[in-house]
Amino acid sequence: MEYFGEGSRETIIDRERAKALLSGMVEQLAPLKRVLLLPPDFTRFHSWAGELTTILYELLKDSAHVEILPALGTHAAMTRQEIDRMFPGIPHELFRVHDWRHGLARLGEVPGEFVSQATEGKLDFPITCEVAQLVVEGGWDRIISVGQLVPHEVAGIANYNKNLFVGVGGQDTINKTHFVGAVYGMERMMGRLDGPVRAIFNYMSENFASEIPISYILTVRDRDDRGQMVTRGLFAGDDPQCLVRGTHLCQRVNLDLLDEPLKKTVVYLDPEEYKSTWLGNKAIYRTRMAMADDGELIVMGPGVKEFGEDPEIDRLVRKYGYRGTPHILRMVAENGDLAANLSAAAHLIHGSSEGRFRITWCPGHLSREEIESAGFKYANLADMLDRYPPDTMRDGYNHMPDGEEVFFISNPALGLWGLRFQFEGGRS
Repeated sequence: MEYFGEGSRETIIDRERAKALLSGMVEQLAPLKRVLLLPPDFTRFHSWAGELTTILYELLKDSAHVEILPALGTHAAMTRQEIDRMFPGIPHELFRVHDWRHGLARLGEVPGEFVSQATEGKLDFPITCEVAQLVVEGGWDRIISVGQLVPHEVAGIANYNKNLFVGVGGQDTINKTHFVGAVYGMERMMGRLDGPVRAIFNYMSENFASEIPISYILTVRDRDDRGQMVTRGLFAGDDPQCLVRGTHLCQRVNLDLLDEPLKKTVVYLDPEEYKSTWLGNKAIYRTRMAMADDGELIVMGPGVKEFGEDPEIDRLVRKYGYRGTPHILRMVAENGDLAANLSAAAHLIHGSSEGRFRITWCPGHLSREEIESAGFKYANLADMLDRYPPDTMRDGYNHMPDGEEVFFISNPALGLWGLRFQFEGGRS
């Protein structure tokens, strides 16, 4: 069932309109006495999911018991300051913390034969589907997942049932679906609705989660003419139709298709949002399709202080580095620690240029030795901020005073940069 769906490339949905749409949805779902909200964490601050979650809480608090389980995946728990910033006015005691390794309920197993079919024979392992116990054992009248549709390196388009099976899912699903996407080839999936990972999520929804009373609210976000973030579309429903309709708008809004490859790209990472290469390598994932052979990608991350938020993932990144698919697949075959953490292996594949272009990292709190040992080039952050000041550069092509042309991206999470011919066969 669809509750609402509206938007276009020119639409701007404000808080008043969003509240009216959500109010109508809540009325259709009534009566509601126990509601679990599944928004993203602070790493998706720009999704507008915080605003929508706050509106839902305001609509429900007087008539229903509400709890909030941020869809952390493998990320660190939100701080009190992040909760106050993203969900103003919601009491801290209503928030629960997801643990991707513990406190899980097993729903079923995707057979290896299905995985093999979905990946064109590249992989054939089974995948255990687990979600947080709170999801299935909380006696909820309704679970409402809130998130943003945006091109994604694993799912093709982020959100919908990914928010359930990864955001509040278990390590086998997280590890193996990320590895499926990496081995299948993220360039074949990014910005597209159909792919092996989405097929696996849909299998889980149809076969294991049909009794979970979950509804989805999906945003499509963009920058307006002044560079301010706005909501171009809102879609809500219980079935894939809201995903399909929302994805069509997301593809029109969030795919930045170019005619020529980018020879030099500079990406800035907001220090409040990006504190690790685990997140900051979106600068690589989202631009890789557009980069020219032997081009250079410069990543400026003033807040970056670690490789992985999870201590074990951080250790694995430091041990194996971002050295391309053949090396990482060999390391998986030869090393039990990496084979046991396939999401880390997938991340190491995603974060490589496969030797095709140069990646220069400029972190705020990692040393030259740390960056170079992970397989990147290093440059001093202060020097790069002086040369490419993010507060004066505009998104897109910039001509520097010395004549150098660079392509600037102020937030890589907001889109996917590719070449027009890569999508000439369609975007499905």
